[in-house]
Amino acid sequence: MITLENIEKVYRTDRIETLALSDVNITITDGEFISIMGPSGCGKSTLLNLIGLLDAPTSGTIKLDNREILGLSDKKLAKLRNKNIGFIFQSFHLINDLPVIDNVEIPLLYRKMSAAERKDRCHEALESVNLLSRKNHRPNQLSGGQQQRVAIARAIAGKPSIILADEPTGNLDSQMGDGIMAILKRLNEDKGT
Repeated sequence: MITLENIEKVYRTDRIETLALSDVNITITDGEFISIMGPSGCGKSTLLNLIGLLDAPTSGTIKLDNREILGLSDKKLAKLRNKNIGFIFQSFHLINDLPVIDNVEIPLLYRKMSAAERKDRCHEALESVNLLSRKNHRPNQLSGGQQQRVAIARAIAGKPSIILADEPTGNLDSQMGDGIMAILKRLNEDKGT
């Protein structure tokens, strides 16, 4: 569960202050599947960055599983993100020089787990998005939809309690986008993320 209370986010430059978020209060419970929608510039990405512990608010409180996270060191925040949050982005952020299986494994390298366990988790994640047969392909040998499924596998391999997807279908045609959303909904129903 993640809770944001009385969140305000202001971006400041030498001459301009931009209020990105004001008085945001939200609790996302385990197993919830939510969408954040709105016009460009309304603060959606800012909100996702706060929920994903990638940024800190100007004021307010953020709790992960009822634990206050503001004020934690960067190292502790990185560990919390790696353990609890899987990220899926509009641009897939895959490394073309590495095979699919290695791309999926990257976040797991920062955990204390054996190579065998990492391999098992990668296989399980790729199987869940129906791409295990492509594990040795390079990302640039895959379609856009397949690359997004690799990104989903990477996000779920660590078995996070939260998956944040920032416009995960933005670079895909509507049919492929519908397929990606179906995968995300199935993962939510099956695994509660």
